[in-house]
Amino acid sequence: MKEKIVNWLNLVLVADVFLVILGFAWLAIASIGKAMGVPLGLDVWHSLWQPLFNPAIGILMGGAILSGIISWVGRKFSSDR
Repeated sequence: MKEKIVNWLNLVLVADVFLVILGFAWLAIASIGKAMGVPLGLDVWHSLWQPLFNPAIGILMGGAILSGIISWVGRKFSSDR
C-alpha cells in the first residue's frame, strides 16, 4: 500500500514539475515579448498566476517534503529490523 501511495505521489509531482517548468518558460518568453513590444500572453499569465501556478509551486514543494519524509521514515523503520 505504501508503494502505491509513493508511486502516485511521484507521478503527481512529475506532472506538477512539468506544469511549473511550462509556466516559467511561458513567463520568460512573454516577458521578452513584452519588452520587444510583441504581445505573447503576459497578461494571461498574470491572470493565471494566483489560481494555477502559485498552487502548483506550493504542491510541488509540499509533495517534495512529504516524499522525503516518507522515504526517511521508511529507511528509519526498515533499518531497525
